[in-house]
Amino acid sequence: MKPIAVNDIRKILKGKIITGPVDWNVEDAIYYNRHDYTRRNSLLFASRGEAINWMEIDRKGPSLVITDKSSINVKDVLPNTTVMQVTSLVQSYWKFIDYYRNQFRLPVVTITGTCGKTTTKDMIKHMLSEKWNVHASVSSQNEPRRSFPYLMGIDEQTDAAVFEHGLGNSGNIKHQCMIYQPTIGIITNIGVHHLDGCVNLEGYIKAKEEIIGGIKDGGTLILNADDQNSKKLRIHRFKGKIIYFGMDEKSDFRASRITYGEGGMDFMLHVDRLEYNAFVPGYGEHQVSNALAALAAVREMGMDLKAALSRLKTYKNMSRHLEFSSGKNGCTIIDDTWTNNPTSVEAALKVLDSIGKGKKVILILGDINRLGNFEKKYHREIGSMVAERNIHALITIGIKAEEIARQAMRDGSSANIRIFKDVSEIGNRLDHLFDDQSIVLIKGPMSSRGMIEFAESLKR
Repeated sequence: MKPIAVNDIRKILKGKIITGPVDWNVEDAIYYNRHDYTRRNSLLFASRGEAINWMEIDRKGPSLVITDKSSINVKDVLPNTTVMQVTSLVQSYWKFIDYYRNQFRLPVVTITGTCGKTTTKDMIKHMLSEKWNVHASVSSQNEPRRSFPYLMGIDEQTDAAVFEHGLGNSGNIKHQCMIYQPTIGIITNIGVHHLDGCVNLEGYIKAKEEIIGGIKDGGTLILNADDQNSKKLRIHRFKGKIIYFGMDEKSDFRASRITYGEGGMDFMLHVDRLEYNAFVPGYGEHQVSNALAALAAVREMGMDLKAALSRLKTYKNMSRHLEFSSGKNGCTIIDDTWTNNPTSVEAALKVLDSIGKGKKVILILGDINRLGNFEKKYHREIGSMVAERNIHALITIGIKAEEIARQAMRDGSSANIRIFKDVSEIGNRLDHLFDDQSIVLIKGPMSSRGMIEFAESLKR
């Protein structure tokens, strides 16, 4: 955080100092009892209904408490704490955010989408980081409550910032955009997820759409030209620049001649009537799509495309994102236990269509959560996708995933199908399936520690 003098904060918020010293600088800001309070010289927004531990605050002081409590007993406040009273804490909180964000004239990229958010974010950071100081959200820790601390991570040394949006309910992305005020917004794709919070697919699309209204005036929106649900977005009111990426001929950043290479995907990149040989580590056309979105963003931020493509080649994929390992009895394990939704399952199956030819393909699929009233529908659709393929064995783990197996059976799948209610039931019952001709995809939700540990146990 860029340090700010206590007296300057008082002027910005039109607050009243009740007690405590003012001749020091704030170096961190949090919402009390929502965010981790670990640093000295912190500003804490504390609402009127919040019970305040003055001893803890003073111990970590100097501290500045901003509150709209109508009455404060100054005898409770210890010497290392400054208290500023404001009329409305909510208004003061947003006024402070707006003031701080506008201290910086730098590109801020935010990303939403059903799949590919974290990968696209990390690609952007990796490509820029050779010469720029890039601040980014951590891994896929993208919940709205983290947005304020992430904003505070921008300081005078920051050249660019890139964050992903978490979406659990309608309004989440709008809230985050109010904090980040992005100059570039990316929607990687829109499948189905979080239907419990958005009611149905239409509600989910509208929730993703919130990023469009959240981009700063004159900013840039980057969209997937191949994605059918992205075509339903209402973009007519957007006044900035729109860049499309994909394999579609109308894409501004277009990929053609996509092939599986050593450890990743080779493709031809077409931009402004020029062609570039490109490579992205990681398998699947979806990985090419992620790369196109990232390339469009860094080019928009001023990076030379040839330099970006050179950096892209050295990108390292995150663990448990279609991660290949040697497994039991010489089989190949593909660990994709990072996230689980219908879109990512379909992408993983398409990868298997290419690399699984001539192999014994074994699928281990877990529950897909947060599908609301459409839970059975989408699990059954995955069962139908499995039945269309030449699969040696299908193993489902979990009550919800059982629908995948049942539908595959109804559709006449020739796979050896096994159903387990919990991963603890499996033990070594599947070991006989694995040999040096087997390729095993294990896919489950990141919330399932059991699935993650099971995937690890299969690796040599």
